[in-house]
Amino acid sequence: MQFMQILTSLVLAAFAGYVGAWYMGAIEGNFALLLFLATVVTGAYWLGERLVFLPRRRRAAQAIEDAAVQRRAELDRMGIQKVDVDVQEAKGRILMQPWWLDWTAGLFPVIAAVFFLRSFLFEPFKIPSGSMIPTLLVGDLILVNKFTYGVRLPVINTKIIEGNQPARGDVMVFRYPPQPSLDYIKRVVGVPGDEVAYLNKRLTVNGKPIETKAAPDFFDEDAMRYFKQYEEKLDGQPHRLLNNPEVPAFVQGASNFAYRDNCRYSVEGVVCKVPQGHYFMMGDNRDNSLDSRYWGFVPEANIVGKAFFVWMNFGNLKRIGSFH
Repeated sequence: MQFMQILTSLVLAAFAGYVGAWYMGAIEGNFALLLFLATVVTGAYWLGERLVFLPRRRRAAQAIEDAAVQRRAELDRMGIQKVDVDVQEAKGRILMQPWWLDWTAGLFPVIAAVFFLRSFLFEPFKIPSGSMIPTLLVGDLILVNKFTYGVRLPVINTKIIEGNQPARGDVMVFRYPPQPSLDYIKRVVGVPGDEVAYLNKRLTVNGKPIETKAAPDFFDEDAMRYFKQYEEKLDGQPHRLLNNPEVPAFVQGASNFAYRDNCRYSVEGVVCKVPQGHYFMMGDNRDNSLDSRYWGFVPEANIVGKAFFVWMNFGNLKRIGSFH
């Protein structure tokens, strides 16, 4: 047991050290990997408790019970009736789960449930920036459907069950192509084979201008100012967007991304042919979004899931609900 206490202390210290280094910015953390390892480790302790440690404690408790019965029988033969020994208390101390199992096997059911829900059903995210205003605001806590686009194995993100294909207009979470450890959220505006043009602040897909009409100005409470707002329809799905006529259409600072030859840049904007197995993403805050115009296409393998619901915004409870 002494060995298990030392081993568990080292394991917990390793997890705490990883989280601490991640929090301090010393390393680039991976929560999916951390949760997977926590599930495996606590699961091993849980099995050990069920198959080894708990049966061992039960045998020790039964041995105390048997010894107490034998001692009472001997005392009865000697005519001694009163015995000042609390056998039940001794058994309770022996059967009690030690701290190193409380912090491992005891947490396994909760960690396993979180791992399953987060990996295969729904994953929570927090909106960190204003690139999706007015659809999603900074501080929105959203849920992402992990199975709409197919079921993927956690950590390695390999698809094992096919699902629906992302459609134009979907709000999608994906791994940022230049740095896959980061998750981004944007709107799908181009699917494989599409030609997407964003020229003079107007979106065109396959030569067809996307229907856009003016909407009431949007008041940004953080900036304390109004912005021009429009309603756009992608494949019949309406959504709001912001567009600042004072900002030039020219895309400045586009990187050297994969399939960059599929894009043509000009002072009017950009035209891109979406390669197979990739998607063209744009933020709804069109002039304040680093998206596919700047860093390129999103590979199918980078897809995380479809965003569909705001489950909390501590600064504005009215935000709770579907944003479609």
